Amino acid sequence: MNGNNRSKDRPIAAAFQFLSRIPVPLEVDFTPELLRRSVKHYPLVGFAIGAVLSLAAAVSAWLLPPMPAAVITLAIWIWLTGGLHLDGWMDSADALLSYRSREKMLEIMKDSRVGAMGVIACILLLLFKMSLLLTLIGSGFVYIGAALLTATIWSRWFMTYALKVWPTARKGEGLAQRFHGQTVGDIVISTLVALLLSALGLTLAVWWEATPASWMLFLVYQLIVPCTVWLIGTLAAGRISKRLGGLTGDVYGALNEGLEAVILLVAVIIFAG
Repeated sequence: MNGNNRSKDRPIAAAFQFLSRIPVPLEVDFTPELLRRSVKHYPLVGFAIGAVLSLAAAVSAWLLPPMPAAVITLAIWIWLTGGLHLDGWMDSADALLSYRSREKMLEIMKDSRVGAMGVIACILLLLFKMSLLLTLIGSGFVYIGAALLTATIWSRWFMTYALKVWPTARKGEGLAQRFHGQTVGDIVISTLVALLLSALGLTLAVWWEATPASWMLFLVYQLIVPCTVWLIGTLAAGRISKRLGGLTGDVYGALNEGLEAVILLVAVIIFAG
């Protein structure tokens, strides 16, 4: 089997290797075609990351007080993604909060150095996530597990959706350009997978909790999360696209980070409010 055939047969492996540090011992040739075909599997990667984090949060909370447990969970979260999306968050903050011209903002994003606004945005995001994790850990295992699963699944679903809806800011160049080309069918598959996996996770959580009130609570949560992700993500992506003339790889990472925090916030409001 030649390299081209190998790449066509392994879009799921490509998705895992690109988005996470979860070991996938397969050889992958990251061609533009393979990268495009891997995008619809992003929610599956999110589910795997969320499952690992749920276990890590449960073990940490069992062994330690809530505060160190939340810090350890967040550290594992960053490690599992290799800081890929966090880097995009910082670069996007440096550019978008500079209020420069479109060309200058794109130039700032290409700079490997991190500026003051990027550092400030990173610290605030991590503190916010840690506080939300701390609250959810204090509420119970099923709630932190449900929140982590849905946060990692639906934030990555939105990247799939955004790659279809908005153009790239750097026409014909940049890493984001290599991922473009999704079809409506790809979005449908990604959406169905996200719905199925999040429903599976929430069903297991409800089964563990096993009370009529929890069934209703998790049902409301399952309905609210996708709608919130689509609404907030669309507003943010639309505004950024208007300023940059499209989206970049850094922006996709920033959207992922921001939406993860939004979903955790929704979980805190519903489960711990």
